[in-house]
Amino acid sequence: MELRELTAFVAVAEECGMSAASRRIHISQSALSQTVSALERELGVQLLVRTSTGVRPTEAGMALLGEARAILARRDQALRTMAEFTSEGSGVLRLGVPIELPAQVLARALAKFATVSAHTQVVPKRLSTAAQFLELRAGTLDVGLVRERPTGREFDAMLVTYEHLGVYLSSDMAAELVGPDGVRLDALAGLRWIGFARARSPAWWDQLTAILHSHGIDIGPQAPDDLELIAAIKFAGVGAGASFALAPPQEAGNLPDAVVWAPLIGNPIVRRTWVVWPANSRRRNLAQLVASFDVPVDA
Repeated sequence: MELRELTAFVAVAEECGMSAASRRIHISQSALSQTVSALERELGVQLLVRTSTGVRPTEAGMALLGEARAILARRDQALRTMAEFTSEGSGVLRLGVPIELPAQVLARALAKFATVSAHTQVVPKRLSTAAQFLELRAGTLDVGLVRERPTGREFDAMLVTYEHLGVYLSSDMAAELVGPDGVRLDALAGLRWIGFARARSPAWWDQLTAILHSHGIDIGPQAPDDLELIAAIKFAGVGAGASFALAPPQEAGNLPDAVVWAPLIGNPIVRRTWVVWPANSRRRNLAQLVASFDVPVDA
């Protein structure tokens, strides 16, 4: 058994449903269901049964629930104990970083942090929002930069940046749709959105697609869960025509000849990034790293 499997099972058992558990631990319902099913196959027992109101643990599930809670509690205690050895600002901090984070956000924070905690090494690791929450819970990540604010009391969070997203369009589409002030979001209704997989950041995907739907844009088939939507993929899709991709203005430099970046009139889409960390952390160097991030005026 792995800690991530026990974390998933406990969430489903305590929330009495896949949907609520999915929101709680920030992974897709399909991934959550697969994780619990894999645990059942590994143990050779049925842990959950569906009811008219959701799911409930079987007798075996109730037995495992107590054991799993105890294991996870011991894991948390072990992490707190180890944190005491780095409370004076030495050691290593493992930092999750999402794709397309504005370079200056991290650069300014690390430069400021180096002046107050010179003996701490910050090790960045590029991960999706969902993957960061999983690793924060597993104790393999100390702090993350994520695209959705966590709910509940498990994590603390602070907003570090927001970006007004514009769009990439082919040069031909831009000539047709873009005016002097940019392009209206509803003018893109006939184009295909080149989007990321919901499993990588469920809450942000839901928020974003709700905005697109409200402007008449058909989302189309979801992207594969393992797709990392880097700039090169956006450029290739947009350059083929009849498509658009969202992007902040910081990405507008050095574009291919066939691709144009344009602002969205009225700034209808804002992408926010939070720094998050375990609420029970007492590490001084972690607190110093968090304090090194600038706090923007939210929009």
